Amino acid sequence: MDEFTSRLVKLHHCKSASWKIIYQLLKIDPMLNSISPNYSSVYTPIDFPLNHSKFKTIKEELRSNKIDEQIQQYKYDHIRIISIFDDEYPPLLKEIYEPPWILYTKGDLTLLKNATILAVVGSRESTAYSYQVIQHLFPQLIEKDIVIASGLAKGVDTLAHEGAIKYGGRTIAVIGGGFYHIYPESNKQLACSIMNQHLLISEYPPNTKPARWHFPMRNRIISGISRGTLIIQAKRRSGSLITANFAVQEGREVFAVPGSVLSPHSDGANELIQQGAKLIRNAEDIIEELVY
Repeated sequence: MDEFTSRLVKLHHCKSASWKIIYQLLKIDPMLNSISPNYSSVYTPIDFPLNHSKFKTIKEELRSNKIDEQIQQYKYDHIRIISIFDDEYPPLLKEIYEPPWILYTKGDLTLLKNATILAVVGSRESTAYSYQVIQHLFPQLIEKDIVIASGLAKGVDTLAHEGAIKYGGRTIAVIGGGFYHIYPESNKQLACSIMNQHLLISEYPPNTKPARWHFPMRNRIISGISRGTLIIQAKRRSGSLITANFAVQEGREVFAVPGSVLSPHSDGANELIQQGAKLIRNAEDIIEELVY
């Protein structure tokens, strides 16, 4: 890790350093020299993007040995750090609104650059219908080397990861907290399997406990690394629809599996089809859009 990346990673660990603050700092100070210990200001208050108290707080956080100790531990836990300026960073993800400055990863990084990725999301209260749809679609998708990305949540996310593994495919899990706080706990074993044989990624430092607002932000990464997003069962107010909306904003394909008009679990997916998402009957409906 070069000096610039090291500074960026340390800055990314500061609780006071939001995405926008990092952006502001990079605009005025592209090498982040201002956060090095021996920095003496060469900027006027008008030039510098942060008020004095905010910058002072960040500098105080950076002086702590705690951040350095955390980062040093990652190599022993086989956690790879990728910055947005690295070649390994997924090109599609750079195109989204506020792409993560840093990705923390465990597993096979080639999946981020050399694969056709399909995001598969849906209700956290999966039904037998969700399972049947995955059984129906996944064998042919995986035969075409399509990688399945999802969010490790209960319900359809879990079925998607498990289905990809069951049919001999590859899967990427994007989580809403750090690696040391896998959520939900019921998926810890699945997460370990994905870390060892597939790929687990997060934009949060590994010691970050998941918070409610992390999950909508996670959804932009799920759709952001993917060429298309497939919705399998979703209620009208569902996190899956947030993922679909991100995909639309990012100019990606949106697919939806129709469901019974009598089931609230399919209201969101049916509504997406009304709004223009492609109705999916079989795997070929997806393959013809993603595999050239």
